[in-house]
Amino acid sequence: MLQPLTRALIAAELPVLARHGVTMWGYVVLNALDGHPARTQAALAQAIGADKTRIIATFDELQQAGLIARAPDPADRRARLLSITEAGRRARRALQAEIQANEERVLSLLPAADREAFLRAAQTLSALPPEWFTGPSEPASG
Repeated sequence: MLQPLTRALIAAELPVLARHGVTMWGYVVLNALDGHPARTQAALAQAIGADKTRIIATFDELQQAGLIARAPDPADRRARLLSITEAGRRARRALQAEIQANEERVLSLLPAADREAFLRAAQTLSALPPEWFTGPSEPASG
C-alpha cells in the first residue's frame, strides 16, 4: 500500500532535485549535515544508511558545487570532516520548500482529521529504529 505512494512521491521529487542539480543522495546528505556539527565521511555514510565507498561520488559532487566542505579531521589525518556550506543550506531550504509544497498539495486531498492521523502515524513509524522492521521485537509502549 505504501510502496506506490512512496514511488509517486519520489518521482515527484526527482525533477525538483534535477532543477537544483542535486541527486536524491545529495539531498539526503544536505539534510543530514544541516544543523549538525561536522561529521566524518564514514560516520555520515553510516548515519544515512549509505555504502561508505559509493557515497564518496556524492560527496565529490556536492563539494564541487560548493554545497559542502571537506576538511581534514584534526583527530585523524586519514579522515575527512564534512560540513554544509551556506550555499548548501540555501539549496536544502529551496529543495525542501518545493518538496513540501507538493506534499501539502497531495495531503490537501484528505479531510483534516485523516491528514492529521496519517501524519501522526507516519511520524511514529519513521521514529522506529531501522532494525525494528526486520526483527521480531515490538516497540516500547508509551
